[in-house]
Amino acid sequence: MYPPVAEPKMIFRVFSFFYFLTRPLLKWFLHRFTNLCELQRICYGCPPGATRTKKVQLSLELSKRVPIKKLLHILNELVSNDVDESFLRREIQTRAVGTVLQVKKINPKVHIDFPRSFGSCAEKIWGYKRLYFMVERLRATQYDSEEPEHEAKLLSLWNLLVGDEMQLSGRITDQWQHIGFQGDDPMTDFRGMGILGLDNLLYLTQNYNGTARHLLSHSHHPKHGYFFAIVGINLTSMAYHLLKSGVARTHFYNHPAHHLTVDTFHQFYCYLFYEFDRYWVECKPKSIMDFNWIQRRFEENILKLLAQDGCFFKMNLSVEDI
Repeated sequence: MYPPVAEPKMIFRVFSFFYFLTRPLLKWFLHRFTNLCELQRICYGCPPGATRTKKVQLSLELSKRVPIKKLLHILNELVSNDVDESFLRREIQTRAVGTVLQVKKINPKVHIDFPRSFGSCAEKIWGYKRLYFMVERLRATQYDSEEPEHEAKLLSLWNLLVGDEMQLSGRITDQWQHIGFQGDDPMTDFRGMGILGLDNLLYLTQNYNGTARHLLSHSHHPKHGYFFAIVGINLTSMAYHLLKSGVARTHFYNHPAHHLTVDTFHQFYCYLFYEFDRYWVECKPKSIMDFNWIQRRFEENILKLLAQDGCFFKMNLSVEDI
């Protein structure tokens, strides 16, 4: 009989326990040895992007200093409210950098690179939290057939995909099934993801129209087809939960944009849709009944990529060049 092998999760828990137990002593030793605080060591020693930003975030969240705890509370509250975006960015930079310089007794005239490096991390951390707030607000907004803006978006989706080929015979019609809705009224399919599901589909068709039509043609394959709109809404759910759980931080922390916006999330969604379609075609499903296991395997592949700190999903050239 071979001895039982410890589960990877158990090994990780044991390692984490000893790390957090010895962390204060390790920090004290390294501070005495390098004359730098933990945040300085991270900003100077880690490459920019997800590697540095994740470690800065963990250091801030584990801090026992009252001013830093207060800072986290204030900024978390700030990004979860309706405030001007330029004001928000200034507040993040001013409060985060100012508080850390004061608490850690860092002289910015001596450590001239630290404020910029740390400030960039802070902007990514709370920019991500802000992005989730904006995306969640869209998800929580239910599609309303009495709302002219919602109806206009839905009609635009149809026109951009097939408007030059056929005209809608009415608002409620089985023609909607041609672009992958389940029934005669698309409103019922948006219940889970709200207006976010429609906004994602509309962004794809507006900004990558050639690609969207190409994906729609794949969905009409007589053997390997799928429901275009329904798959799109399922991928909205996947993108949303990756964002909510924090798993997607790797991609967004590596994003070259200084300020994350809802469009940044839409682009993330477009990447997932394009790659899912490619994976679906490669899997050659026997029928639409294979959707669940193919999506599960696709999500597992995405999770593996996001587990790597260097991960950044750049739009494929065939998607960009349309």
